[in-house]
Amino acid sequence: MGYSATWAGATLGDVQRLFSMFPQGGPGIALLLLRLSLAGTMVLVFRNRFGVLWHWASPGLVIVAILLCLGWLTPIISTISCLVAIAGFFYVGDDLAVVAPFVFNAVALILLGPGAYSLDARIFGRRVFNVPPGKASHAR
Repeated sequence: MGYSATWAGATLGDVQRLFSMFPQGGPGIALLLLRLSLAGTMVLVFRNRFGVLWHWASPGLVIVAILLCLGWLTPIISTISCLVAIAGFFYVGDDLAVVAPFVFNAVALILLGPGAYSLDARIFGRRVFNVPPGKASHAR
């Protein structure tokens, strides 16, 4: 059986597609930079374009930006960021040249995940379990 076994038609490959692999090194740093740039862009664009609306929405957007920088629940927070950009497009009439790269970056984060340098990787990342030799024979 093992990894090749299926449960309700799902294989290990299907399950792994649901989760980020939390890449390290260069790709992990690139995802960190992408999270930081998306958070900064969201706050700056919203602050400069929304005027009076900024005053009541700023605490929420700052919290979203901080969570994005930390990489906590990145797909959900990136979705919120994407919705903020789309709302800016319809509410303020932002230029498509401003909104499109923002939306594309948010969608990239939704699809790629947070990377290894994030709270998501720390909380939901892969774990190594060391089973003492005496315990392995009793686990059946």
